[in-house]
Amino acid sequence: MFRLSLKMKLVTLVLCTLIFATLKADPGQASGHSTKEEKGPAILLVTFGTSVESAQASFRNIEKLVRKAFPNTEVRWAYTSGIIRKKLEKEGTMIDSPEMALSRLMDEGYTKVAVQSLHMIPGAEFHEINVNARLFAQMAGGIDKVIVSWPLLVSDETMEKALQGIMTRVVPKQRQADEAIVLMGHGTHHPSDAIYSALMYKAQKMDANLFVGTVEGSPSFEEIKEVLVRKKIRKAYLIPFMTVAGDHAMNDMAGNEPDSWKSQLASVGIESVPVMKGLAEFDAFVGMWIANLKTAMAHLK
Repeated sequence: MFRLSLKMKLVTLVLCTLIFATLKADPGQASGHSTKEEKGPAILLVTFGTSVESAQASFRNIEKLVRKAFPNTEVRWAYTSGIIRKKLEKEGTMIDSPEMALSRLMDEGYTKVAVQSLHMIPGAEFHEINVNARLFAQMAGGIDKVIVSWPLLVSDETMEKALQGIMTRVVPKQRQADEAIVLMGHGTHHPSDAIYSALMYKAQKMDANLFVGTVEGSPSFEEIKEVLVRKKIRKAYLIPFMTVAGDHAMNDMAGNEPDSWKSQLASVGIESVPVMKGLAEFDAFVGMWIANLKTAMAHLK
């Protein structure tokens, strides 16, 4: 019995050695990747989301231009906002979270995915997407390669290009030089909120009456309002510096409540003209995201 036991131990040791050598030689096989029928690359468009029907014009334009730039490529959507997803679900529309959308792509056999952030700045949501998406490339049987592409504003060049786009494509042609343009950014608790201050600096260099304020960050609307009063501005164009003209644009910027930007300006004698269009309704801005996406897709080849 002792000899048989020893023989079995030797056989087991040999088998373990062979298995280890096989795994070391072909890690793809160990993770299950080699058993997949390769599909892709796929594109996952990720945004905060909106439940405002009119704001969907931005998303329709993004999808149209992305499909034109990447024909015959699978394009999916995901919303980071759980509140928006639940609200839409009650209305009969199902939208995945980024993690669920990636899970579906993985389950369907996609081995390469480019995740395009449709946010304005690389804030908290962008970094969360970046961390979680990369995990899908690390798990056994996961996606072979996942690249998270940059949002809109990531450099001096992109900030200047965005401001030029605002001035040439978004600001109404009838605007006079002594009338203000106030961009409404979202703002964030993340350190990347500093991008809005940098954008304000560049805006002021471009046009002395071009301002950048935020709903939840810096520069604040109070700061902008004080400057407008001091400069004796009588009229201001309010423009959402956001992907969509959704809830913030409709209520915080152009609403009739006393705390909206429009109402607060009216209280100090400044007429407001809201421009109710999200930046993604303009092809030039979508083109900036697509340029980032093209770089990401090139790295998936």
